[in-house]
Amino acid sequence: MRDLRHVYWIGGAPGAGKSTISRRLAAQYGWHHYATDDTMRAHAARTTPASAPYLHAFLAMDMDERWVRRSPDVMLETFHWFRGEGFGLIVEDLLRLPPEPHVVVEGLRLLPHLVKPVAASGQAVWLLPTAEFRAAAIEGRSTPSFVCRTSDPERAARNLAERDRMFTDRLRDETERLGLRTVEVDTGMTEDDLFRQVTADFGL
Repeated sequence: MRDLRHVYWIGGAPGAGKSTISRRLAAQYGWHHYATDDTMRAHAARTTPASAPYLHAFLAMDMDERWVRRSPDVMLETFHWFRGEGFGLIVEDLLRLPPEPHVVVEGLRLLPHLVKPVAASGQAVWLLPTAEFRAAAIEGRSTPSFVCRTSDPERAARNLAERDRMFTDRLRDETERLGLRTVEVDTGMTEDDLFRQVTADFGL
C-alpha cells in the first residue's frame, strides 16, 4: 500500500521485546512510535457488537470466565485481537499521520495475514520467543493485575501462558507460510543483539 510506505511494522508474541526495540528505533532515527497496546481502549470504544463481536463478548464476561473457566484453546480462538478485530482502526490511525517522519508500529495485534497486504516490502518483522525465553520471561515478570483479580490466579496464569505459547506457534506457522521475516528471540540474545537484527532486517 503506497500510503503506508513510511511505516515499519514489528509484530510478535507477548513479551518478545516489541516495545523495547520500537522505542529504540524511534529514538535513534527520529521516528514516530505507535504502540497498538496503547490504543486498545480507544479502539474498543469505536467498535460495535456487529463490527467486533468477539471483543464485545469478551467485555461482557467476568474475570473468571475470561481467564479461569475457559480452556487456553478457547481463549486463543476467541480472543478479539487475535481474530483481527480492530486492525482496520490501526490502519486508519496510521493513514492520518504525516509521511514524515517514518512510523514504527508495534504490538501483538499485528497479525501477519493482515499486515502483509498493507506493508511495504522489507518493512515488517515478527519477534518470536523460544520456549526457553518465554519461561524465563514468565518467571522474571510480575503477575498481571487482571490475573490477580480472578478467583484462581495460578490457574489463570497457566491458562494465559499456554494461550500465548499457542499464539506464538500460530505466528511462526503463518509467517513461514506467507514468506515474512521473523526473529527468534532466545535467552542468549541481548537487547543490542535483537536491535541489530531488526535494523538489519529493515535494511537500516
